[in-house]
Amino acid sequence: MSGFRRGVRLGIDVGRARVGVARCDPDGLLATPVETVPRDGATLARVTALAEEHSAIEILVGLPLNLRGEDTASTTDARAFAEALAGASTASVRLVDERLSTVSAHAALRNSGRSQRSSRSIVDQVAAVVLLQQALDVEKSTGHPPGTPVPLEPA
Repeated sequence: MSGFRRGVRLGIDVGRARVGVARCDPDGLLATPVETVPRDGATLARVTALAEEHSAIEILVGLPLNLRGEDTASTTDARAFAEALAGASTASVRLVDERLSTVSAHAALRNSGRSQRSSRSIVDQVAAVVLLQQALDVEKSTGHPPGTPVPLEPA
């Protein structure tokens, strides 16, 4: 596990209606769901509070590129959310490719016997778990932080 930076990380799945939040243990062994935050005027403050509450060293925001790796309306939204988060949080923020995390989350929930309707409230958390676990695995296998850092806007 050389090159792996120890510390809690949050995984964030940004959606239009909800934001899924997951966290990992300090050794990065396991990503677990934290909560689904409604997307409203208080979302940024809640995610920032969760980062502080869990003493997160880093926040990994999923970047929903299309399958060809191109930006979509959701990509633009996730970038804007990540930039706002970088300005509001003391933890560093990185964007990570999450192309298939929501699809994987729906499949996992379906395989566990949950209907699409009963999964709605937790699918964002599960997607956040999937993207965080993938990011942890990338860092462990390469020794490099996943994704790209979100720069702080100059004041």
